[in-house]
Amino acid sequence: MKLLIYPAIEEARLKAVQEAASGVSVVNAVTQDEALGGIVDADGFFGKITPELLAASKQLRWVQSPTASLEHYLFPELIEHPCRLSNMRGLFSDVIADHVMGYVLMFARNLHLYLRQQMESRWAPVGNEKMTEQGFIMGPSSVSPVDASHIHLSDTTIGVVGAGFIGREICRRASAFGMKILAVDPITKSVPGIVEEVWPTERLPDLLAESDFVVIAAPHTPETEKLFRAAQFEQMKKTGYLINIGRGVIVDLTDLTAALTEGLIAGAALDVYEVEPLPANHPLWQMENVILTPHIAAASPRISERHLETLLENVRRFASGEEPATLVDKRKWF
Repeated sequence: MKLLIYPAIEEARLKAVQEAASGVSVVNAVTQDEALGGIVDADGFFGKITPELLAASKQLRWVQSPTASLEHYLFPELIEHPCRLSNMRGLFSDVIADHVMGYVLMFARNLHLYLRQQMESRWAPVGNEKMTEQGFIMGPSSVSPVDASHIHLSDTTIGVVGAGFIGREICRRASAFGMKILAVDPITKSVPGIVEEVWPTERLPDLLAESDFVVIAAPHTPETEKLFRAAQFEQMKKTGYLINIGRGVIVDLTDLTAALTEGLIAGAALDVYEVEPLPANHPLWQMENVILTPHIAAASPRISERHLETLLENVRRFASGEEPATLVDKRKWF
């Protein structure tokens, strides 16, 4: 058997792949011509495959994508080809779930507003109409602090759109905060010990109506593109927050901007956008109830390590004739 790699990987990684691919010839192609010549009799491929490379192959059985997302990787000929495709899913589910809970906590404790006030050296408790000398509001009984502008998480519901690897980690973290958890997914039926019943995607309107925080953790597929438009924001609570760490094309930014401007929802936190970078003149930049991060929810010092671990596991499986650990359905894009 033969495994072709293109573009070429560095020497240390190549050595690890060669060790994992016991009994398999590994070709590390530097140029496109080398790749075109090498793929003719290759059984496996790792890297960026193109229609030209695929057309030149004669016995390709397995393709490993270097990315988790596949919307920019797949093309019609690859979908129709009998080869199996695997991706890099599941590498950063915990990190992205942490990022989501960071958004949730910022909204719950008004940290996004306090950070702006800090830049102005301004002492102004959000939502408090009166402060005592000790620095807290006294409620009507003058016994306990009261502030309705801050959110008590265990009184809230989080709705997760997409209960895959990332969505399940979000559910687990939300559970630790005592939040009620809802989820919709076309495949996942439950999150053991956390969500007894994951609803089918047809129940998205129910999830939107009940959730204080709506988190999009779905991949980009033909079904999810522009999934969130004006109608979905109208179905959300006016006190609800939208969080998107899935794919930018899932949320129509024009409709979201309008929903925020009109007060249909309370706020939004985005790490992904229809257009990246988000244009400097986009109105979302200036909205106090919006948190924007530049597509870094998966940022982690363990990126390279986990990426290699997944690659090596699938190479070992390829060498032994097993199914890849991260096999995808090419027609569904995940």
